[in-house]
Amino acid sequence: MSGQETGNCPDAAGGAGNWAEPPGRAADDRRMAGCTGARDGVGDGERLARAALTRVLEPGDVRGGRWLRECGGTELMRRITTPDGSAERLNGMTARRLAGYRLRARTVEPERDLAAAASAGGRFVCPGDREWPSQLDDLGDARPTGLWVRGRPDLRLWALRSVAVVGARACTPYGAHMATALGSGLAERGWVVVSGAAFGVDGAAHRGALAAGGATMAVLACGVDVAYPRGHAELIGRIVEQGLVLGELPPAEHPTRSRFILRNRVIAALTRGTVVVEAEYRSGSLVTARCAQRLGRHTMGVPGPATSGLSAGVHELLRGEGVLVTDAAEVAEMVGDIGDLAPPRHGPMLPRDYLDPVCGRVLDALPPHGSVNGREVARAAATSEDEALGKLYELHSLGFVEREGDGWRLTKRPTCNGDARRGGS
Repeated sequence: MSGQETGNCPDAAGGAGNWAEPPGRAADDRRMAGCTGARDGVGDGERLARAALTRVLEPGDVRGGRWLRECGGTELMRRITTPDGSAERLNGMTARRLAGYRLRARTVEPERDLAAAASAGGRFVCPGDREWPSQLDDLGDARPTGLWVRGRPDLRLWALRSVAVVGARACTPYGAHMATALGSGLAERGWVVVSGAAFGVDGAAHRGALAAGGATMAVLACGVDVAYPRGHAELIGRIVEQGLVLGELPPAEHPTRSRFILRNRVIAALTRGTVVVEAEYRSGSLVTARCAQRLGRHTMGVPGPATSGLSAGVHELLRGEGVLVTDAAEVAEMVGDIGDLAPPRHGPMLPRDYLDPVCGRVLDALPPHGSVNGREVARAAATSEDEALGKLYELHSLGFVEREGDGWRLTKRPTCNGDARRGGS
């Protein structure tokens, strides 16, 4: 549903720019100057209002999302900022909640935020824009008000073929290796690798995709112009150059514990599936996986040592609805289209594996030491003496058995090549 809908709000006033200052040509000009890069489907006024609401509403605010759906961004901002009693009539609004919204709304400057994003090579994408990933609408009223995005690629197109790879920050070398291998392997297969740019598994997955020359997206719990964690400033810069960095929070906003948790729902909804590489029982990565399950996305886990606490959460996920995966081919098989199958897995083929069933029984009838005659072999193999003799000669030509007088015995070093002994002993 487009954020411009106002049919369910009897007090909807419509029109751009009527929520922050008195109407007038100068006010409208100032607002439109800050509305950089408007896209088809969403008007300038609605875009400004939603940009402002990213500072007023916290990510995942379900009540705010419902009001936004019912009223549209422009009308919701008007109600919050205008003391005419219309905000109090919103279902679920309380005096304390409204006071908090109004305290935040007093300082919002969406034009400045849009200009700051543009100066960092970014843009603001709203529901209704051509670039908006429609799968985020599966979050219902918890969907983002909008997304701040840095990077050149088209967000909607990249999200259509994307996989999340998440896991422990304090991962083991094994976890880092698996995340890097998954990132590079998925990128080589044309998948966009999505993660949170955190230390550990997230960073390893991003680096794997970048090293393969592939596509990767980082979903941040802060402003897209903020390098967090600071130790990943260079990595985030590389992602901006080669991929996309996005988030719900406006420029310069800092992360908090709750914002990290709420960020995970965006990762889950944006992608076709989520792979967890190392996670303890209490892990934000498992929050992403559980959200993916609720949204009907594929949920996968990479197993680790049974004695490792860092794999305990993954193993619990695999005991439920999670699917065990060990490499990028198996992930692609889960989330891909018909025909994206992982290669069949089997152990090494031994010479004995090529024998027919009767030959196998005849070979089993020979004792480990000493020799037996053809009749004894036929009895033990439950076949006729003539068929047993024929199979013995076949086994002899393949180097499995050899003659010893009137009997037969196993060769000391059975082979199946041209050097097999062909004569009697």
